[in-house]
Amino acid sequence: MTSTSHDRDLRAQLETLTTEAFRPELADVDRLPTLDIARLMNGEDASVAGAVAEQVPVIAAAIDAVAERMARGGRLVYAGAGTAGRLGVLDASECPPTFNTDPARVVGLIAGGPDALVTSVEGAEDSRELAEADLAALGLTADDTVVGVSASGRTPYAVGAVAYARARGALTVGLACNRGSALAAAAEHGIEVVVGPEFLTGSTRLKAGTAQKLVLNMLSTITMIRLGKTYGNLMVDVRASNEKLRARSRRIVAQATGAADDDVERALTATDGEVKHAILVILADVDGPTAARLLAESDGHLRAALARAGDGA
Repeated sequence: MTSTSHDRDLRAQLETLTTEAFRPELADVDRLPTLDIARLMNGEDASVAGAVAEQVPVIAAAIDAVAERMARGGRLVYAGAGTAGRLGVLDASECPPTFNTDPARVVGLIAGGPDALVTSVEGAEDSRELAEADLAALGLTADDTVVGVSASGRTPYAVGAVAYARARGALTVGLACNRGSALAAAAEHGIEVVVGPEFLTGSTRLKAGTAQKLVLNMLSTITMIRLGKTYGNLMVDVRASNEKLRARSRRIVAQATGAADDDVERALTATDGEVKHAILVILADVDGPTAARLLAESDGHLRAALARAGDGA
């Protein structure tokens, strides 16, 4: 195929995508007062959560499948290009400080590698082979999950990642912002959040990016809830790596137990700052090593460990 005919085919594809559609009513937006433009953008953004809501049952089914595999030791891998890839890397990078996960358990792959986080890597998103190479380096297993992320739903890097992962028995999820996407079709769990045409024509860092961020938040957060990384809505697996997080750790233990500050400090000292262990020390009236044993026997689930302690385990 010549480059001219390839360009024509690509243009024809883009013209069918909702995310690329032109909004004639916004053709003079650059002539409006700043306040009016900001109000228009805000109104557009307000529609995103509703679009995500339509896909919540599909998202929930994907989360249950992801959590089942991660409970067996599998990994959650995001793969995307441009904004989609950056959002995946962002979500993955925030799991260790939030949930004390091993950085290798939630991984963000972006077409073009780390340089693509801050600059455009020409042609990277068009390469299925690049996605296959990036995933081959991880040595995928059937317990792993690969989530391809692409606003258009046609990006070769994301589609290639999902196709490669599925062929190797991994769980696959496709997150797109157009109906009938190749990405959703390639995955076992297809999530299509249709946010409509963008405020700036084709600028999918806007509504589509916001939608992807919301869905990725749900995928990782609810998966971690299912894995016992929280107690109620408290981040009991938070890693206290700086003074703010150390203060948060003390606050979480106090909120979970109602204990006095001195008791909170003693429990955290007895458990080397491990929030979940400290809560168990206070609520079950056990020592640090016993708390560690109970949690290990309960696969890290604090409620289960409390039940075991109550049963005299």
